[in-house]
Amino acid sequence: MADELLTAEPLVLPPVVSEAEWRRAHDELLAKEKAATRARDALAAERRRQPMVRIEKTYIFENAKGEVSLLDLFEGRRQLIVYHFMFGPGAHGWPDSGCPGCSMFVDQVGHLAHLNARDASFALVSIAPLAKIETYRKRMGWNIPWASSAASDFNRDFGMTTDQGEKHGLSLFLRDGDRVYRTYFTTQRGVEALGSVWTFLDLTPFGRQEAWEDSPEGRPQTEPYAWWRRHDEYTRE
Repeated sequence: MADELLTAEPLVLPPVVSEAEWRRAHDELLAKEKAATRARDALAAERRRQPMVRIEKTYIFENAKGEVSLLDLFEGRRQLIVYHFMFGPGAHGWPDSGCPGCSMFVDQVGHLAHLNARDASFALVSIAPLAKIETYRKRMGWNIPWASSAASDFNRDFGMTTDQGEKHGLSLFLRDGDRVYRTYFTTQRGVEALGSVWTFLDLTPFGRQEAWEDSPEGRPQTEPYAWWRRHDEYTRE
């Protein structure tokens, strides 16, 4: 369980230094962080110049409003962010629960008004039937738009439902009138960078406490993803 991390022994803490020594080390680290920020800005600028591909196929989804198209998911805005949520056969938790990792990501999505203000809509898409989606949404307490792609080829065409099981990812779309284009896609750790949980943990002395991290000896660590839970499944002894 995740709580085992809190009692791992022995713990090796960071060295204790004077205020002046801490400031010097911190200033050196901040300079490197600023350089990384500028590098991310350059990547974002390149991303905005990436070409796009037109979506020629008509996809029909089902959400709380009934049958909708990919164009409908834009809700009249020019940009659409779609999170491909793993909820279907082969995904951990099926048939009653969505993927715990995807659930952790969705827990971190803020109020959509901020995205909407910049002409962007956000929606989850899963291959699970709408009835299962709505039951799980109620359990998690989410009100984010969520559509079922069970009646279309959307998941398979986008590589999210495979013979090996479900996959997750984030797709970005742009609309020009009734024409829809895909502009960007990321998955794996490209998606986790969008969540504040990992960002905050990366700032802590113990980090994410996962075995792949380069941490000093004696810091608590477990296998990757092993500690992830749906938010109503964490326990503390």
